[in-house]
Amino acid sequence: MPLNIPNLLTWLRILLIPLFVAILYVPGDWISERTGNVTAMGIFIAAAITDWLDGYLARRLNQISAFGAFLDPVADKLMVAAALIVLVEFGRVDAVVAVIIIGREITISALREWMAKIGEGKSVAVSFVGKLKTTAQMVAIPFLLYYNQLGPIDCRRVGTWLMWIAAVLTLWSMVYYLKMALPRANMDR
Repeated sequence: MPLNIPNLLTWLRILLIPLFVAILYVPGDWISERTGNVTAMGIFIAAAITDWLDGYLARRLNQISAFGAFLDPVADKLMVAAALIVLVEFGRVDAVVAVIIIGREITISALREWMAKIGEGKSVAVSFVGKLKTTAQMVAIPFLLYYNQLGPIDCRRVGTWLMWIAAVLTLWSMVYYLKMALPRANMDR
């Protein structure tokens, strides 16, 4: 495992997951719910920024590694899954949305692993729809973590709509990846 700045940022993102989850469970007599929401949102946004930053630095510093390429999407999936589970528990996300998103992530991860094993890994490379899905999720989750009015913005409504859009894009991207993989799957007989 190469120890470089991009990989350290990815590890930092993984370490921030229990922190942003724990903040939401701090007793109300220690910090207010609003303070917990704002803090969790801030930690999630900081973690999301490290996702962009570690990729940028890996390319810029020529520190791309197989381990980093493996760990980065794992960190993303852990971060989103943890947020979705907590948001479902708090009644801020419908369970069906969380099941769609987490189920798709498991399915596509398994598909990518299998396709790589048969030498067809490039056939399930990240698509534009997949990037849109990720963007919708990463914008929706902070709104749902904040969950209060932000000036004229109703964070509950905006976050909920964005999360449903992310769920639709999730299904769309899963169908896309499966359609890309099926012809190659027939070659593996």
